[in-house]
Amino acid sequence: MKGASIPQLLDAQLPSITSQLDRLVELGVHALAGLSVGDFRALAGDLQTAPGALLVVAPGLVPASRLAPLLRRVDKPGFVVEDMTDLDAFESIPAARVRERQLYDITGVERGDEYSNWSPDEALPEIVRRGRRPLTVNEGISWLLQQPDALEPGACFMTVGSRKRRGKGLDARTPAIWISGGTGRDGRERRGAPKVGWCWAGNRHTWLGVASSDAAAR
Repeated sequence: MKGASIPQLLDAQLPSITSQLDRLVELGVHALAGLSVGDFRALAGDLQTAPGALLVVAPGLVPASRLAPLLRRVDKPGFVVEDMTDLDAFESIPAARVRERQLYDITGVERGDEYSNWSPDEALPEIVRRGRRPLTVNEGISWLLQQPDALEPGACFMTVGSRKRRGKGLDARTPAIWISGGTGRDGRERRGAPKVGWCWAGNRHTWLGVASSDAAAR
């Protein structure tokens, strides 16, 4: 079950929050949120950020389904798989400890390669035991908007901090972000594109880690 315990800590390469804001404006995230550039920037104005922090676009500001097409890899836009029309119904779980802000920051982002071949159900308790928190799907997309190279062939990740509620329990799926092989309903033209899809929470995948970040509230 366990892969090599080599954490993929990439947040030191992230630009400043100001530069990340510039990037989001360049991508038109402010327009998707229905805000002027000034009002959008003001949402992050009081953040006390640490070096290497990632700026996250909360789903209440722009949902994951609208952020995903802004992803890029080999000049191809990101997309959501056709059988995940309910992506925006996936909400943060308590272990994700998401801040109630429209723009917020997290630190210590890891792709979670050491959890390759762990199921989400197996990985989540271990992430929490280590004093960390699982990434949500909006956090994962926000990361790749700033750092596209964090998504690599054979080394992609699940965002188990987002789950869909079903009755008194949870839907059996968990969101994941990987690279399309251009097969099936994806279409050959999407080969190599970033892809937001899902995996069963009880299944293992050798090419999917489980992304997480520092758990300390900021």
